Amino acid sequence: MTTTATPSLPATATDTAAIPTPDDSFAVAAARSAALEAEVADDPGRFRVLTGDRPTGPLHLGHYVGTLANRVRLQEAGVDVVLVVADYQVITDRDGVGTLSATVLELVADYLAAGIDPSRTTVFAHSAVPALNQLMLPFLSLVTDAELRRNPTVKSELAATGGRPLSGLLLTYPVHQAADVLFCKAHLVPVGRDQLPHLEVTRTVARRFNERYAGGRQIFPEPDALLTAAPVLLGTDGTKMSKSRRNAIELRATEDETARLLRGAKTDSERGITYEPERRPEVASLLLLAALLSGQAPEELAAQVGSGGGGALKALVTEAVNEHLRPLRARRAELVADPGHRLAVLRAGNERANALADATLAEVRSVMDMTY
Repeated sequence: MTTTATPSLPATATDTAAIPTPDDSFAVAAARSAALEAEVADDPGRFRVLTGDRPTGPLHLGHYVGTLANRVRLQEAGVDVVLVVADYQVITDRDGVGTLSATVLELVADYLAAGIDPSRTTVFAHSAVPALNQLMLPFLSLVTDAELRRNPTVKSELAATGGRPLSGLLLTYPVHQAADVLFCKAHLVPVGRDQLPHLEVTRTVARRFNERYAGGRQIFPEPDALLTAAPVLLGTDGTKMSKSRRNAIELRATEDETARLLRGAKTDSERGITYEPERRPEVASLLLLAALLSGQAPEELAAQVGSGGGGALKALVTEAVNEHLRPLRARRAELVADPGHRLAVLRAGNERANALADATLAEVRSVMDMTY
């Protein structure tokens, strides 16, 4: 999450101080997250989680081990999971939408194949929930231009533009994320350490709304971070696995495609295989991937390969990936053959999300004396 701007309403000293840097907040957030995990285990029905993805391409193994598996875990624990397909956010940094509806349905297929159960998890699209997006208007009044520009995502995008002006949507992207979380009054947001500043914007928006418009009543809870310990997997080129870098193994890939991609994965020149993440990051990432999918320790797998070299390592990883994903891919093939089912899932999720958003917007309008 990030932060948005309205210069006419400057932040107070308290407000500004309330937005810590990731380094300042990480220790506190980690301790709080650990305590929350214990509370979730004790009483999962008390919590609602908001999470989601931008539909910019097919999901891959990095998504699977980093986010999808965790969402399914929370769902199975009995937590109310709300999963947004953030289609409006596709155009924050793109000039067009491409084949967006097809991409959205592919994403839904990935979710369902991975174990998301639409009877327990709400899957919906941004653009189908008008009241959620309407919440951005009062939320934009609660942040300053300076706060928005300090957000790490906005800063990095600004640096990447080479001086080209940011779109208004990209500048206010953090506020849109705040609306995603607050429209359903989520208590928890699974994030990595680098995403803590985004969530802090959402917490700030909730706090300021309660203080400025609701006289201190808690209309919106301040959501907590559920820190994920998901490892960063390297792609086949040795850099972070990413859709945009085209270095990832997609969940929809065939077994032969998976084998071909892994044969081309970067390793190193040493014959003996050892698990040394700092010294041998590419080899370690492959071992870690196989370990996560097979349930064995990466050190144990390294010992199995021994002096077999990169070829034997890649064969082991290929077998682990294909074995683990085989049922997921079979289920996905069934889902792709029935687009009507995926549309029905999305429409049912849109209906529930609209009910939540309409109720929240009605409450906001009442608090702001805007009921006519």
